This record gives sequence, structure tokens and C-alpha cells, in this order.
Amino acid sequence: MDLDLRQLRYFVAVAEELHFGRAAERLHIAQPVLSRQIRSLEDELGASVFDRDRRGTVLTPAGRQLLEDAVPLLASAEALRRRVSAAAQGAPTLTVGFMPGLVVTPATAAFTARRPGVNVRLLRTSWDDQVEVLVDGRADIGIVRLPIDRRGLQVRPLFQEPRVVMLPVGHRLAGNASVTVGDLASEHLLQDPDAVPEWRDVAVELREGRRREVPAIHQVEEKLELVASGAGVCVLPLSTATFYTRPDVVPLPVADIGPNEVALAWVSSRRSPLVHDFVEAAAETLSRPGGRFPFPQ
Repeated sequence: MDLDLRQLRYFVAVAEELHFGRAAERLHIAQPVLSRQIRSLEDELGASVFDRDRRGTVLTPAGRQLLEDAVPLLASAEALRRRVSAAAQGAPTLTVGFMPGLVVTPATAAFTARRPGVNVRLLRTSWDDQVEVLVDGRADIGIVRLPIDRRGLQVRPLFQEPRVVMLPVGHRLAGNASVTVGDLASEHLLQDPDAVPEWRDVAVELREGRRREVPAIHQVEEKLELVASGAGVCVLPLSTATFYTRPDVVPLPVADIGPNEVALAWVSSRRSPLVHDFVEAAAETLSRPGGRFPFPQ
């Protein structure tokens, strides 16, 4: 059986929307065409992937399994397309993803010394897409902040760094030398609580089910704007907090919060010698004392 990638893309759109009309609009095709393509896919698979009735559209067990497998398969196909397109340009290229606050120059300089003919490109990532850019081929390797979804990835730890809480300059705790998680328990955290499990486990708002909704935040700058306005607090790695210094926000050490871990990550199935050489260059320059990012610890 040869699966049609176009039909898989159509399936994923319907599975994410759970509505054929909205999925058709998203795909810019007519709804009857979409319905025929899904039926053709079901015939090919020999299984129904959706239950459709007057109440709506839901995934069947087979559909849930297909969605779980289709998303990484489509991402791999996109990664293949990107790599072939890059190879066709002539000069070899290595794209390195990196999180805000991380300085990658020592690693890229060491890599370029090893591979002077390679064009190194940098791609700034976020908590939301630092893994996604590896899977879909936008980046060949990433300098990531853990935790991440490690499925399909090779991960090599580099170092740990402290985390600090960002408070507005007029905050009741802003004058302290440091704070504890207990001091912050009643604060509105402007990020996923799972990213700060120490806070999550003691926070009053979570225990009482009164946690306010956190707006969609895509950049560190947006998060700090909200902190400065008094909308809440956030916890950042020290290097990020130092990189984004501003007068209306105060970084404070948190005595009982764990460090952030920085690591290299790449797709396990990649056998590129360029990826291997960058891993070695980054491990040498970013893990040793004095080779890390130049911020106070």
C-alpha cells in the first residue's frame, strides 16, 4: 500500500478541526472534494477514521492512531523536501536553531574552523517550536532548553544554569535579595505551569482551581511586557533574563527552584557528518568553563 501524502494532509486538517467545512476552507478546496479524498483514504486503509453524524465529527480509534503517526510522517516528508532543496543550492548548509538568550558564536566559530566551506545559518526558536523546527527540517540541529519531547531525537546535555523570577519593578518582593517558591505561590504565572513544576506544586491558584487564563505568548519580549504591566510574573533562565535587561522589570534568584538545562538536539535518524561535527564543536566550546555563555552565575 502506497499512502498518498496529500490525503494524509487532508486527513490531519479534518482531524485537527473536527469539521469538514472548516478543514476545506483551511485547505482551500471544496468540501465535496475533501470528503471524497477522505473516503478514498479510508478505502486504502481498510478502516474508518472518522465517525460522522448530525452531532459532529469525531476520530475513531483507527483515526486516532493515524493522526499520531501521520503528523511526524508529514513532518519528515517536509524535512526531506527542505534538505533536497538546500542541497540543490550548491554549497553545503547547516542550520542551527537556538533559544533566546543563548549565544552560539563559540560553537559556530569552532565548527566553521573545521568546515570552512559550509554555510552556517541561525534560526531563533521558542519554547513552542524548538523541537518542531528539527522534525520538519527547518533546522539541522538545535541548542534547546529542556524539557522537550525527546521522541525521535538524540539529545546531548551541555550545561545547567540558574533560573530567576521576573517581577515588575514596583512589586512587593522586588526589593528582596532572593525569593522562594512559597513567596510566589499566589502570583499569576505567565507560562505553562508544567515549565515550572516547583511553582505548580504549591501554587494557591492551581490548588483552588482559580488560575486565570494565560494569553498566547510567542516571544520573550511579549512576556516581559506583561510582567512590566503587572499582569503576572514569569520564570526565565538567567542568560535570557540578562540578555533582555530592562529598567521596569527586576530579576530575582529563586532559592528553591531547579536550574534550566541546555542541550543539543537533532533527529536520531540523521547521519549527517555536518551534524556530527557541530555536536563536537558545540560540546567542546559550550560545556567547558569559560566557553559557556558570558553571563554571571
